[in-house]
Amino acid sequence: MTLDIRASGFWDQAALEREERRIFDICTGCRRCFNLCPSFAHLFAGLDQEAVDGEAERLPTGDLRRVEELCYQCKLCFNHCPYTPPHRFDLDFPRVMLRARAVRARREGVTRQDRLLGDPDRLGRLGTLTAPLSTWANTFRPHRLFLERVVGIHRDRQLPPFAREPFSRWFARRRSGATGGERVALFATCSVEYHDPAVGKAAVAVLERNGLAVELPPQRCCGMPWLDGGDIDAALAKMEANLRSLAPLAEAGVDIVVPGPTCSYVLKQEYPWLHGSPEARVVAARTFDLMEYLMRRHEAGRLDMAFQAGIGRIAYQIPCHLRAQNIGFKSRDALALIPGARVGLVERCSGMDGTWGMKREFYGLSLRVAEPLLRELREARADQIATDCPLSALQIAQGLGSRPLHPVQLLARAYGIEEA
Repeated sequence: MTLDIRASGFWDQAALEREERRIFDICTGCRRCFNLCPSFAHLFAGLDQEAVDGEAERLPTGDLRRVEELCYQCKLCFNHCPYTPPHRFDLDFPRVMLRARAVRARREGVTRQDRLLGDPDRLGRLGTLTAPLSTWANTFRPHRLFLERVVGIHRDRQLPPFAREPFSRWFARRRSGATGGERVALFATCSVEYHDPAVGKAAVAVLERNGLAVELPPQRCCGMPWLDGGDIDAALAKMEANLRSLAPLAEAGVDIVVPGPTCSYVLKQEYPWLHGSPEARVVAARTFDLMEYLMRRHEAGRLDMAFQAGIGRIAYQIPCHLRAQNIGFKSRDALALIPGARVGLVERCSGMDGTWGMKREFYGLSLRVAEPLLRELREARADQIATDCPLSALQIAQGLGSRPLHPVQLLARAYGIEEA
């Protein structure tokens, strides 16, 4: 299987189609992922047509493309699949779908929709510069109709508010609560930087409460939105910029913590694959999801356990990109450390996954994918809903009317830390 972007065969359309049909033939004999996502539902429906009769070679090209479009890169099929490397079938469904997007983008060009949605740094800078007007504009119906027509964001999709002050500006002007000792680098994520600085502030407070000196190295978008649109070159440019600041820290033994599961996944998994450099590998080895990092400290007997307040009954949704990291249920376990906490785990996809759930053409399907999640959360009747993923939080807020908190915000409350 050709998944090396530097290999000439990676960009060959005919070779890609042969690989897709090869893996689809394996998938139809297995069907373990039959109910996992719309991509597999469409694939198996196509294979079960009388004219196809289970033969992937007979699938029309249009069906191949639709399977690619419906894959929103949750990554869960990789964990479900019994045929991933080092199995001789060498099957990596999500990366083949990424390859398909990249090949199409190189052949047809990156769409205007993907160029705009794929640049959260530019959108975020503009939005925070004009906040709160920008936040209000995203609730103004004529403006939303314009966005749907020009950008392709569905008119009914709730969008996150823009912060008046970006997280990095707050960080630069604050007085650190911990100096010297063990250092940790925070990769804040675009969501924290431009939309929800409260998560970043809680992360800094909790880390400093545990005696860590927090640094905020220069950083850009992790690159995942560009991968969603198939723009490998733009994604690599973001990776290059981040590696210039993160690699020296990682090489010096500084851990990198990330409060967003998509970004932590990308730094851990996609940087070594796509960039392939020693710098990418050392950054990946030193990167931890934020709650994963805190639980590592707990397991080493180094987590402050002096909690001062309870958090009641929590319904915690574990995001797909955390499940894909195979690190266990670290956020749930961290919240369960708080005396009296009752934490219920909800293993359901939100159907957002990057820019996919925002797009006009997938909005309705996104809501249908999310319905089992929303149903379980309604039935939980919890005091608070929590999730690590800002896009899951957006979907949950749209479905239930109240926005979940990040687990680190609940930890900060339990420590008695006042919001900055």
